[in-house]
Amino acid sequence: MSLVSINGKLVPKAEATVSVFDHGLLYGDGVFEGMRIYSGKVFRLEEHLKRLYESARAICLAIPIDPPEMARQTNAAVAANKLTEGYVRLVVTRGAGTLGLDPNRCSNPQVIIIADTIALYPAEYYENGLEIITSSVIRNHPAALSPRIKSLNYLNNILAKIEGLHAGCVEALMLNHKGEVAECTGDNIFLVKEGVLLTPPLDAGILGGVTRQVVLEIAAEVGVPTREDALTKHDVYIADECFLTGSAAEVIPVVKVDSRVIGTGVPGPITKRLEARFTEVVRA
Repeated sequence: MSLVSINGKLVPKAEATVSVFDHGLLYGDGVFEGMRIYSGKVFRLEEHLKRLYESARAICLAIPIDPPEMARQTNAAVAANKLTEGYVRLVVTRGAGTLGLDPNRCSNPQVIIIADTIALYPAEYYENGLEIITSSVIRNHPAALSPRIKSLNYLNNILAKIEGLHAGCVEALMLNHKGEVAECTGDNIFLVKEGVLLTPPLDAGILGGVTRQVVLEIAAEVGVPTREDALTKHDVYIADECFLTGSAAEVIPVVKVDSRVIGTGVPGPITKRLEARFTEVVRA
């Protein structure tokens, strides 16, 4: 039986509930993190919790427990579900309030920890690569909602995802308000051009992905030069290689964008090298 942690109490999945007046449900008012479990341990838990608490602070949401206790509850949920490989979704909502927007009328922020199995993409996508499109839906303007806040309001990404699915693609590339490459609906993007690893900078309107940072560290370790540059669709189309990163997706190659073949049309050597090293790192 799958167990979910609600405010530190482990309950059966069917009994894991929050109030219909919770502003996380009514307005997407809350924050979350998605984390992978490898060999029974949550990968980069400290980094994920740092981002969670920073996201909460940015929206003036006081998480009712401190990071060490959050880590303890997260590990307890993993252990209770006897998971050696899997995924953790950590959610903090504003709590129950009124039907108005006023967050001051909310009480008792809810801390929800779901530990379960996950398979985001079929194995053949990792072997053969993804085909994606560029969505007409742009990332939120950073002056409206900072992309560095991992909030529960994901409608922007969902609309882009729907557009990709309608085009027969499981992922879609999103541009920022300046027409530059930002990220995909749930993943960061990397390009390889003439042996250099390229990825958009944080000020391009992206989430600072934990897996993105791991890949940058791995690239430095194995001697692949990296640059964080403002990128355009032109850069994507003429890239030698392309891949996406995310906690759920890990490292996954992209071989076609907007019906244009990337490089040779198969996962490239640097992509495969980084993907192989990533697998070693997460299991170390």
